Amino acid sequence: MTSQTSSQFAKPHIDARALLGLRDPADATNWGRIRAAQLHAGSQLALFMLAANLIGASMITLLLTPLVPMWQLAGWAVLVGVVSCVVAFRRLSDRHRNALTAELKGVRDTAYEGVALGIAWSILPLAFGHHANAMVALGLWVILSLLMTASAVAMAALPLATIAFVTLVGASIALTLLLIASPVLACAAGLFTVLLAIATIGRGKSLVVIRAHEIALAERDETVSLLLREFEENGSDWLWEIDAQRRIVRANPRFAVSLGVDPMTMNGTPFLQVLAGPTWEAGNFSAGLRELADKLKSRESFRDLLLPVFVDGEEYWWEMSASPRFDERGAFCGFRGVGSDVTEQRRSADKINKMARFDTLTGLPNRLLINETLQRAMQEADRWSSRCAFMMIDLDRFKAVNDTLGHPVGDRLLGRVSERLQTLVSENEMIGRLGGDEFAVVVRDATDTARTERLAHTIIEVLSRPYEVDQHTLYIGASVGLAIGPRDGRSAEMLIRSADLALYRSKDAGGGVYHAYEPQLHVVAEERRVLEIALRGAVENREMHLQYQPVVNAATGQLTGFEALLRWQHPELGNISPAKFVPLAEEARLIAPIGEWVLRTACAEAARWDLPVRVAVNVSPEQLHNPAFVSVVAQALAQSGLPPERLELEVTESVFMREGTQATQVLERILDLGVRLSLDDFGTGYSSLGYLAHTRFSSIKIDRSFVQGASKGTKEAIAIIRAVVALADSLGMATTAEGVETEDEHLMVQQLGCSKVQGYYFGRPLPVQEARILATRQVGGSVAA
Repeated sequence: MTSQTSSQFAKPHIDARALLGLRDPADATNWGRIRAAQLHAGSQLALFMLAANLIGASMITLLLTPLVPMWQLAGWAVLVGVVSCVVAFRRLSDRHRNALTAELKGVRDTAYEGVALGIAWSILPLAFGHHANAMVALGLWVILSLLMTASAVAMAALPLATIAFVTLVGASIALTLLLIASPVLACAAGLFTVLLAIATIGRGKSLVVIRAHEIALAERDETVSLLLREFEENGSDWLWEIDAQRRIVRANPRFAVSLGVDPMTMNGTPFLQVLAGPTWEAGNFSAGLRELADKLKSRESFRDLLLPVFVDGEEYWWEMSASPRFDERGAFCGFRGVGSDVTEQRRSADKINKMARFDTLTGLPNRLLINETLQRAMQEADRWSSRCAFMMIDLDRFKAVNDTLGHPVGDRLLGRVSERLQTLVSENEMIGRLGGDEFAVVVRDATDTARTERLAHTIIEVLSRPYEVDQHTLYIGASVGLAIGPRDGRSAEMLIRSADLALYRSKDAGGGVYHAYEPQLHVVAEERRVLEIALRGAVENREMHLQYQPVVNAATGQLTGFEALLRWQHPELGNISPAKFVPLAEEARLIAPIGEWVLRTACAEAARWDLPVRVAVNVSPEQLHNPAFVSVVAQALAQSGLPPERLELEVTESVFMREGTQATQVLERILDLGVRLSLDDFGTGYSSLGYLAHTRFSSIKIDRSFVQGASKGTKEAIAIIRAVVALADSLGMATTAEGVETEDEHLMVQQLGCSKVQGYYFGRPLPVQEARILATRQVGGSVAA
């Protein structure tokens, strides 16, 4: 039975043909109920897909009205509406919504629905695609892509119908793009279609696996309930009876068997002596037995009294209930009661209690037990006027392990970390796992501050040693935040918050260090909180504005463009430095709306300038990791009327550091719009030459730290500038030196070969009106003149 049960709950093997409704496999999986669930899922989202088709048809009609005769569009829209309604009504039928099982034909027939919808939508690009220009073709592709994606996500439970629809529509739009656009776009459309089909099959498999597990769990619950009822019917308690001298009378056979003694020898034996077993002679009685003795002595009734009993050296737990007995004259004559063996229940309760308080992955105390231990430590520290401590530990670079090697390796690494931590603590400390890659240490007695600090340093040093996991040598580190109670918090919650602030400071310092809590950290955190609240309304309240710093030709001093710089003037806090609020905006996920406002405002202003100078706008990595940013750039150019070649987007090297994103593809699509790209702060980050070769940058900006170093005669800085200039020249890129503040610095970067310069020597960031005047009067002169 055990092997059968384990196989029943093993992960089912999903036959792709059975998933598509092409065959009915003869395996243990209940495909009839799974097919019914597939059809039921299709009926639940039928109205959603109907609405998606109708809305998509309406949007297409509005898009093509200026280009295609209305009667043709109306005829096509009616066809789509009729087919969509028929498909929706079929999926909403009672046999789909109420059936507990379904035959193979029911799932297979949904393919006709997908084919019908696919043909109806394929008419659109094939019949009307040649009327479309580039923008209209892009709109068609966006709408059809959204419709295909919605189908792949919402109707993955019916993969055969969904794949038929996606394939037909994708093939038609790919053919249309091949004829009216380019093979590259056609290939992209084809690849997108193939990926959607693969995703549909994968999601369909996941849904089937979930349903198979639900069916197996229901069957398991029925089996478990049956076994429990059988156990309860066959189980029974035993009776016991004692006289006024607390000696056993008429020993119950089941009671004697439970104690492992002969029922005949139990009569007349002191009841407490029998229960105490080997502890009777030593007098080392348990608390439960002492409570039982008190109850018997006071002749009180008791119920569900729990006490440990030792039988053949093994501990059992009994639950006792009894009432005093009196004769017809009212004289006390003993107790009569019932007992039951609750050892299994006790062990189960202990196991549940352990599961509730210990981490299943590492076996360490979890957040609940850590909080309870810290609260007791705080109480003891308050009682004895001593100190306790709390450390928060965060692993450095652990996310990279999960991202590159997978979560199973990451879990095994966490196990190794917990093993090392357990070797570092004594009876005075308790180590636990808060969750993820965060651990904690509760120091019950932290009177010796130096010892506590040594423990923090030791934790960092030990956890930073290499690990060997699955033939991989892994290097991580640790950051520690320390708080001392009750100095840094009068409650456990306050102390944890203080340690968290100290940990944040350690992480902010680059990791691999520990910091103790300081009151200033709370002030900084509160300032950040207030600043974040103010930042959320800064754009709407028109507190943000742009200033424009000139960028000039290094040889002639002729103005070539401006860099748009964001400034924030708060009505109460005054001018707030970008170095303070920009990182906060990135952390609070506010940089995207703020960056979009900057882009639109800068384009609108640059369109007013008389000279065809460029405007440079800084773009955050968060914006470039969003594929929709391409549409934002296109809209900003279209609404402002600014030619694309006059817009330059500045990106930093950090945008290429995150794996698995679409930043490179987004940049390529932006370049296709005609916008120029500039690599900002080159040399201050990771400086990989790979992305210079694969991304078409028009210029490289040399950070002001190198310019200042070179002006002081630092050989390394001069060598770096020369190397960057040589690299840029070989790749056909311009070089812009930032932070040029004196004439000597200007002459130096000019001699080193920089093509453009920017800095206070040529102009500070200017308000919009002054920048507009400078862009208007720079006809033949130079900024430096």
